[in-house]
Amino acid sequence: MSRMESESVQSEAAGIGQNIKDMGSKAKDMAQEQFEQLRSTASEYYQQGRQKLGEWEDSLEQYVREQPMKSLLIAAGVGALLGILWRRS
Repeated sequence: MSRMESESVQSEAAGIGQNIKDMGSKAKDMAQEQFEQLRSTASEYYQQGRQKLGEWEDSLEQYVREQPMKSLLIAAGVGALLGILWRRS
């Protein structure tokens, strides 16, 4: 192999190596971007869940204040049912 051919092969190899590095860098950037999007979406869902839970808690509290006896009987019934199920298992 002549010196010119050897330099050409080395140049191609260096170019291929650079292309591989560039592809790796792009893949890393894409993965980072996807991760950030997923984290942002998860954070939004978490906040929405907290808000819904707060709303549910407020409505439950209001119901208990409006219907204290009914609420107590429902809680006792649920507790008895859970006790029966717990005893069976």
